[in-house]
Amino acid sequence: MYRIGLVGCVKKKRKARSKARDLYISDLFIKTRRYSERHYDRWFILSAKYHLVEPETYIESYDETLNEKTKTERLEWAETVFRQVRDKLPHPPSYELHFHAGIRYREFLIPLLVEAGYTCKVPLEHLKIGEQLAWYERHLK
Repeated sequence: MYRIGLVGCVKKKRKARSKARDLYISDLFIKTRRYSERHYDRWFILSAKYHLVEPETYIESYDETLNEKTKTERLEWAETVFRQVRDKLPHPPSYELHFHAGIRYREFLIPLLVEAGYTCKVPLEHLKIGEQLAWYERHLK
């Protein structure tokens, strides 16, 4: 079984076009990225604007979040990401997807993935931001 990390985008970004892995500059994202690079076979970024993004893909900076989108827009976003996941990871039973992203990024996406046969986990689901940072610190040592 391949372990895949799905990391949510964050507000704090570089201003210039960058590789997706380097665009997001918050402490939380950096720790999540490092954890994902070390613990998953592959990882992707869940972007409010660009959907499912490979870490090495160059993207422009943006100011968009799923928190500001309507329910219909979030459903459409989830359906698009679901199709992208299915295209990149075509054999659902082979993958365990680990979400390191907020509820808006998971709420409609996880049910689609589970229905298609993917295993989904949310390792830090009940932790607040400070607790998440501490968790990453412990697991990055």
